[in-house]
Amino acid sequence: MRSDGERSRNAILDVAADLATVEGLGGLSLARIAGVTGMSKSGVFGLFGSKEDLQLAVVDRARETFIEEVVVPALTAPPGRDRLLALCSGYLDHVARRVFTGGCFFASVASEVSTRPGPVRDRIADEQVAWVSLLADNARHAVEAGELPGDVDPDQLVCELSTMLTGADIAFLLRDDPAVLDGVRAAIEARLA
Repeated sequence: MRSDGERSRNAILDVAADLATVEGLGGLSLARIAGVTGMSKSGVFGLFGSKEDLQLAVVDRARETFIEEVVVPALTAPPGRDRLLALCSGYLDHVARRVFTGGCFFASVASEVSTRPGPVRDRIADEQVAWVSLLADNARHAVEAGELPGDVDPDQLVCELSTMLTGADIAFLLRDDPAVLDGVRAAIEARLA
């Protein structure tokens, strides 16, 4: 059974991860989180210690959510083209369900932290590299297995796919139009045909 402190910490992380997609990681002060959650600032401080520790914990929570929502379901598909398609589809579904108000957590906060050296930026960069590597591994497998033409450059393919996914996230949020996601889904399916 979870302790009250662990339940409080998890509740704060869920709220903070969602809030970060709208207000940015920089908006996650201990006072702001205390106000949103109804906890005391000292209570939040007691659970996280510093703003940076809070931000890092939020990135970790967002990672857990992304893995649970996008990666784990895709792992049921065989490696290669099918899994690559499932990962892309899972990403688009994740955005469509508005798991986070501001879309994909990592797409939302990447531009904010990209020019700010430090542990938070490094953690976000690591997550982006892990995502691209997962896509690339499956693209390489698809080419090696003959599921995609042999002249397909897996790294270039993944660059195209990840750009389409991030672009779809942004356009969907701006236009609130599911047709945006449908169009990108069709483009990805065509690219992987």
